[in-house]
Amino acid sequence: MKVIRFEQFGGPEVLQWADADKPVPAENEVLVEVKASGVNYADTARREGQYVVPTKLPYIPGAEVAGEIVEAGNGVKNFKKGDRVVALIESNGYAEFVAVDARVLTPIPDGVDYEQAVALPLQGLSAYHVLKTMGRLEPGESVLIHAAAGGVGAIAVQLAKIFGAGKIIATASTAEKLEHAKAMGATHLVNYSEEGWADKVKEITEGKGVDVALEMVGGDVFNQTVKCLAPFGRLVIFGAASGEQATFHPGQLMRKNQSVIGFFLPQIMRKPELFQSSFKELLGYMANGELKLTIGGTYPLEEAATVHKLLQGRKTIGKLVLKP
Repeated sequence: MKVIRFEQFGGPEVLQWADADKPVPAENEVLVEVKASGVNYADTARREGQYVVPTKLPYIPGAEVAGEIVEAGNGVKNFKKGDRVVALIESNGYAEFVAVDARVLTPIPDGVDYEQAVALPLQGLSAYHVLKTMGRLEPGESVLIHAAAGGVGAIAVQLAKIFGAGKIIATASTAEKLEHAKAMGATHLVNYSEEGWADKVKEITEGKGVDVALEMVGGDVFNQTVKCLAPFGRLVIFGAASGEQATFHPGQLMRKNQSVIGFFLPQIMRKPELFQSSFKELLGYMANGELKLTIGGTYPLEEAATVHKLLQGRKTIGKLVLKP
């Protein structure tokens, strides 16, 4: 089979279109013929050697797959050949076939295609738990969502509305992206590539600041976001897409009882009761039309390097998908 892998850390050019042996499913695994693979900032961080946990080389990226089961191990009872499934996995998703533990599989509902299904696990679960589990968003509270036209951001805007947020302040770097965030349900729009954007956030909240802020850009955006927090405000950090780490002085949080909270989805996956209930809730929102997933583009698997460039260049809106 064909895969995308890298044998050294670096830019998109280290991604190789390569041959690999088709995996053989173990007793409790299934072999999935991949129809769609999700692309995420975590994949680019892996490629650069900047991920939260070490990455062993050589490495096949890809944590989201949707496809059809072509073979099931002897111990698999709830799935069979021909079933359409979606899964969040550790790695190996940039491939034509992948062996997946049956316990992490979710059936794809009728009427949902592979591209839509693969857009939900990582970014949907991240948006849900950043807002609800870590950010503890309450009805009527204000929320600031950076990169609001991206995969996580666009879902977070919609979920904030579903959860009853008051002011939903979306930031992005272009007018087109801001209009997309508005279409998703944002009530206020701010271009964070312009000087003084943090002051605009304070104006929108009448000087109070926001109750919850979602931050995954890093660098100066993080520092400016801390200044946007209201008393008892919570800033949830779940990435550093700019590649820049911020210098932070935690003592500045004390005066207004503010919090900076880290989020890492694999920790949620280690709590089945959190993962299963939230994923079922997300699927329900999608089935009833409350949650709409934006596909920013689908590309052949062999063009993974180009897709990584697009993602990191912030040239995209919505979810990017690779198709073997």
